[in-house]
Amino acid sequence: MLTPARIAVFVSGGGTNLQALMDAQRAGTLHSGEIALVLSSSPEAYALERARKAGIPTAVCSRRELGSQESFEAAIQRALDAHGIQLIVLAGFLSILSGAFTARWPGRIVNVHPSLIPAFCGQGFYGLRVHEAALARGVKVTGATVHLVNEIPDGGPILLQKAVEVLPGDTPETLQRRVMEQAEWVLLPQAAEMLCQQIAELERSAP
Repeated sequence: MLTPARIAVFVSGGGTNLQALMDAQRAGTLHSGEIALVLSSSPEAYALERARKAGIPTAVCSRRELGSQESFEAAIQRALDAHGIQLIVLAGFLSILSGAFTARWPGRIVNVHPSLIPAFCGQGFYGLRVHEAALARGVKVTGATVHLVNEIPDGGPILLQKAVEVLPGDTPETLQRRVMEQAEWVLLPQAAEMLCQQIAELERSAP
């Protein structure tokens, strides 16, 4: 039996995507990996409470408190090393990781973005801003994308996408909720399982 890959979930807020991952792990649909660490950029993030209730170790690395990108990422790397992490899942993580950091984790950082990339993505497009832009443009279909992370914001290879209909009368809030429920919470556990399977196979075949 393959040893589950060790996952770190990076968060900044409420942790609804973290909850989807924990639910998938509990249900057995995420079985090739296990959430071994929840790392937050904010000590106030409710996602930390979700992790603690589930008995998952937590860490806080605040860019503001650490003072520089280099110190911030060094603290993150120490936490990852301490927990033997093999895969990083960005689940509403609002801090940009540098090219130097992402280069140390090629193919091992995955992000979920609340649009069909390349629409409404890149620097400055996060949270409700994405849905506000979609509604302002008048699109009829939006969705979510799970992609690997590189030095370009939202620029890594796409793994999975799922379309979500925009309905008459939608607000950014109602659209955000539908995209989360119908796409983000479905795709992110699927992608995590897929990548963890690949990692476990690599570990097994390593000399």
